[in-house]
Amino acid sequence: MKHLEFKNGDQMPMIGLGTWKSDPGKVFDAVIEAIKAGYRHIDCAAIYGNEAEVGQALEKVIADQVVKREDLWITSKLWNDSHRKEHVMPALKQTLKDLNLDYLDLYLIHWPVALKHGTSFPKSPDDFISLDEAPLSETWTALEECAKEGLTRHLGVSNFNSEKIEEVKKNANIQPEMNQVELHPLLPQKRLLEYCKNNGIHVTAYSPLGSRDRPESAKKADEPNLFENDTIQEIADKHDCTAPQVLISWAVHRGTAVIPKSTTPEHIRQNFKSINVDLDREDMEKINDIDKEYRYLDGHLWTREGSPYKEEELWEA
Repeated sequence: MKHLEFKNGDQMPMIGLGTWKSDPGKVFDAVIEAIKAGYRHIDCAAIYGNEAEVGQALEKVIADQVVKREDLWITSKLWNDSHRKEHVMPALKQTLKDLNLDYLDLYLIHWPVALKHGTSFPKSPDDFISLDEAPLSETWTALEECAKEGLTRHLGVSNFNSEKIEEVKKNANIQPEMNQVELHPLLPQKRLLEYCKNNGIHVTAYSPLGSRDRPESAKKADEPNLFENDTIQEIADKHDCTAPQVLISWAVHRGTAVIPKSTTPEHIRQNFKSINVDLDREDMEKINDIDKEYRYLDGHLWTREGSPYKEEELWEA
């Protein structure tokens, strides 16, 4: 397994198991299956609503001596309703309690969007808090306190463009070390990737397979299917592998971590075996030349009428 190395020498496996949209009742078995298959990186978040079940799985594999805690990389994320300084540490402590852990390896601000405390998703404009009311710098300072307390080893962000990262960096004592964003051949985010590389920030690709299991209500009628892309299919045939394996391998070859989600044992194992798919320069160039830009998660929840957030302010220009 290839790793991303952090400044203190910690190493994060580049292929992890995503747990977004993993249903309660399934994610326990998925995490155990993944760890037995060789995964050592599990990506979580409070808003996924399944951290307690993930925690039960982690407790079991550690108790059964399948793996040691220090060999795992566990990431979680601060939800949008806990951006104020008094809410940050309690939110992290709740995540640690749910995950049955003493510390996280990485804790991220989930979105550069703030909601009133206790709000999962906004139902009206009144549920929002502007970043003037809850500045990212205030949230970040509270996260730094969490790191000083030993509750997380590393700090980062998710769904941040370079401008928002600069807001965090401006007064930070601990610089952000990760940005987790939607990344796949239809949304390569070259400019943001270059910015992160130049600023010593690692990148994790979420929805690397096109988030095909999103609710139908969240999909557009003409949504492209990455698995059916001619270029991806051609390269999969060339390497005698699956389209998802090509997509995961492409992410790793670009130097990003990648967190495909599955609760199906066969797919979990297949995704992990992407480490054996060695794309050559020609493959990478063909994928990079796919001439279509598409964002599966457009952030429309945060930019509804009356919201203080605008779509053009969320994403990299």
